[in-house]
Amino acid sequence: MLDIKFIRENQAAIQKAIVDKRIDINLDDLLDLDGKRRDLLTEVESLQATKNQVSKDIPSLSGPDKQAKILEMQEVDSRQTELQAGLREVLAKFDDLMLRVPNIPSPETPIGKDDSENVPWRYWSPVVGEVDPTETEKVAQVPTKFGFEVKDHMDLARSLDLIDTDAGVKTSGFRGYYLKNEAVLMQYGLMWHAMEKLRKKGFTIMATPTLVRGSVLTGSGHFPFDTENIYQVESAGRLNSGKAEEKEPLYLAGTSEPSLLAYYADQVLEEKDLPIKLAGISTCYRSEIGSYGKDTKGVYRIHEFMKVEQVVLCKADTIEGDQWLETLRGIAEELLQDLQLPYRVLNICTGDMGAGKYKMYDVETWMPARGKYGETHSDSNLTDWQARRLNIRYKTADGKLKHVFTLNNTAVASPRILVALLENYQQADGSVKVPEVLQKYVGTDVIKPK
Repeated sequence: MLDIKFIRENQAAIQKAIVDKRIDINLDDLLDLDGKRRDLLTEVESLQATKNQVSKDIPSLSGPDKQAKILEMQEVDSRQTELQAGLREVLAKFDDLMLRVPNIPSPETPIGKDDSENVPWRYWSPVVGEVDPTETEKVAQVPTKFGFEVKDHMDLARSLDLIDTDAGVKTSGFRGYYLKNEAVLMQYGLMWHAMEKLRKKGFTIMATPTLVRGSVLTGSGHFPFDTENIYQVESAGRLNSGKAEEKEPLYLAGTSEPSLLAYYADQVLEEKDLPIKLAGISTCYRSEIGSYGKDTKGVYRIHEFMKVEQVVLCKADTIEGDQWLETLRGIAEELLQDLQLPYRVLNICTGDMGAGKYKMYDVETWMPARGKYGETHSDSNLTDWQARRLNIRYKTADGKLKHVFTLNNTAVASPRILVALLENYQQADGSVKVPEVLQKYVGTDVIKPK
């Protein structure tokens, strides 16, 4: 959410952001409602002032004068009630549109219609290190090379008894899966390795709620934009109670980001306590509506997964926000380099970045059987767009109140990262090497066919 005064004073920039980000909102409608809102508020406040004055006058009056004032009070009260009803209607529409106004993207953000116009600007490989993306021939040689026919992660997983999607579909439906044996140890080893790294970097580790209120998802900006991909819990009543109790709807979070942000909702922090660095581990749920028929094989795109997410609350300073964006990106790259996996970094364009993003990177890891990079990490700076929705503020050293800037980044998400690990570490005999950093969790340096 942006400040309405800022919107009024920067209409051209806001309109450009609406177009560039392909957001469905009419700015003129919002500004018209803003004018009506201010007019109604002024009139309601004027009538309240009149009522207050008449209330003071009545006790000192008697006879016809008193009766006249009472009638005047009734007329004013009736008019105020009428205006308040109109104001409520205007405010409901105004608030809905305010939630849809996008953040203005950074000057470095590419203008583009969708993910086809994201810009790769950094490549890394355990063989050659960092590669200049302009050296296209060299970049093509970065991903892992094999002297044998490459298998995809599911062929490897079945032969090594690591993943069972047939049983998963029988149990939980489309895109269901079981992880087994070393895959389980590898997944939890990844989570532990990420949390330990972040703890040493000063992040507060949290296990976050996965059931969240709608207001939490509105605060993070997932509502009203991404309602289709979020599961709603159908019954909030007790099982076998005979009837469902009427309660506020609950939703399954697709990331721990909303829960981490909501921890500080409606709080006033002290500037000296910033930045606040959080790392949340949770199971995550996404319905993936709109992706049917896409990435249906294996566990690249599934409904339920585990993730360690980072959130930073920092001062309302553009330079500091940019520095934290780069720091979080660096942590994601560090984790992939720990695993010795080839990857690239994309500067995300306006049409693919979402309404609240000021600047955004995706990190994509090489997946040999897919023959391309696949997204494994996402790093975003939202300035004060989320903080205004959640009312997270801080008091500066000179006593002023400001909204914090918020940033988030994927530390690790599984089982998608297992796709890259299994495929990049496969051997000619069908076995899969275990990255050195995970061997203490898995208990072996190689996973062999059972």
